[in-house]
Amino acid sequence: MSGAATTPDSGAPIPDFKQLMGHPKPLWMLFMTEFWERFAFYGIRWALVLYIVAQFYGGSPTGEESASKLYGAYLALVYAAAIFGGYVADKVLGYQRSILLGAVIMAAGLFMISMPNQEVFKLGLATIIAGNGLFKPNISTMVGKLYSQADERRDSGFTIFYMGINAGAFIAPILTGWMAEQWLGTPEMPAYKYVFIAAGVGMLISLIWFWFGRRELQGIGRPAEGEGGKQKVLYVLIGALLAIPLIYFLLTIDAKSLQWYVLAPMFVALCGLLLVEGVRDGPVARDRAIAMLIIFTFNILFWMFFEQAGSSFTFLADKIVNRDLGGFVFPNGWFQSVNSIAIIALAPIIAWIWVKLGRANPNIPRKFGLGIIFNGLAFLLLMYALTSLIGANGKIPFWTLFMVYVIQSVGELCLSPIGLSMTTKLAPVRLVGFGMGGWFLSTGIGNNLSGIFAGEVSGEGGMTTASALSGYTFGFWVLLAGGVVLFLIAPLIQKIMHGVK
Repeated sequence: MSGAATTPDSGAPIPDFKQLMGHPKPLWMLFMTEFWERFAFYGIRWALVLYIVAQFYGGSPTGEESASKLYGAYLALVYAAAIFGGYVADKVLGYQRSILLGAVIMAAGLFMISMPNQEVFKLGLATIIAGNGLFKPNISTMVGKLYSQADERRDSGFTIFYMGINAGAFIAPILTGWMAEQWLGTPEMPAYKYVFIAAGVGMLISLIWFWFGRRELQGIGRPAEGEGGKQKVLYVLIGALLAIPLIYFLLTIDAKSLQWYVLAPMFVALCGLLLVEGVRDGPVARDRAIAMLIIFTFNILFWMFFEQAGSSFTFLADKIVNRDLGGFVFPNGWFQSVNSIAIIALAPIIAWIWVKLGRANPNIPRKFGLGIIFNGLAFLLLMYALTSLIGANGKIPFWTLFMVYVIQSVGELCLSPIGLSMTTKLAPVRLVGFGMGGWFLSTGIGNNLSGIFAGEVSGEGGMTTASALSGYTFGFWVLLAGGVVLFLIAPLIQKIMHGVK
């Protein structure tokens, strides 16, 4: 025996789950577990760069570039850690215990960042990263294990799960933004400490929800008897604690060094491992692995520009967007909820469009291409606003940034939920969790690039109208080119997916 955690693979029988609203009942437990984890994650998202500038740079705009790069590195490592978390769940601990342990570690990190000390803050971010690596890829993989590969409800199940993500992401910024700027602080002096504490409480709720709900899974995600006892949990915990200082170090190095000397080699190594496993499983599995890795590359491009929400768009809202709505100043953090509102409102419409198109329904690569192009259109709107809609106060209208988030959300709906489902279908059967880690690593690389890009938009002296226009113009042309290229090569990618739709 290898000591690997044994979980039902694509050939194992699916338990006879009770059905709720047309789906296995455990889906809804996973939905709420992810809801609270995303509440924690997005509850702090809007506040991080603003807090770093205010707390550690005395409010000076010269801190914007460093804050953006740290934010990008944090997000990148959150997703990169998913590779190790997926592998640990696949081979050592099982999915359920990985999720529980990850939730405990994440909660600890969230409470740590509420302490107003720069070193403790970074150590807290490193702790969040270590915990999220064990949690995030494995909760997504669990959704895929509720359905057989042939079950037509599989994509729908992932879409419902994705709604849980966005429900948490919608509520969190509204609540924490109001708490920081209206209840316990003011718009001029937000109470960021309580934002981080509220996120920690949300993570504890996620932990409790999964702890009591996991019996519904009927063994899905549990290791075989004798293969994942308390001793292995202790070993993984020790490994995670030892990893925290290393993650802390990676947060402190230059973002470009992190990109080229850490993230890029990790991505190359992951591609190699997945290809070797695919070749071992035969030509079809090999081709599917190649198709998946090509999609991962375009996923990097999408998130590089999409994930400006927590960095350059936050500074844009703070400095260049007119948030005064007839005497009510729209809280900066509330912009983070626009994406989620749009996802929740538009997801059924987009899903209906795909069904209505029938045979004309775009294949997976072309849906990804559409996602990239819509992302580019959001930057085109910013280009227009920054050249033609600047008011006497030197600011662009509120509606422009609001609509940027809406347009980006359409692109996200074309890409992200499809990507989660695609990975569980295309990854080699013995490395599904590792494949999901690869999906998150590609997202993480895009996020680190987003921090580097946001730092260039702000520059050394902080964001200006001119620097924003220059940066967002570059973003538009890169996204447009990427979307067109993906459309052109889509037939080739679809061919080597061998019927996966």
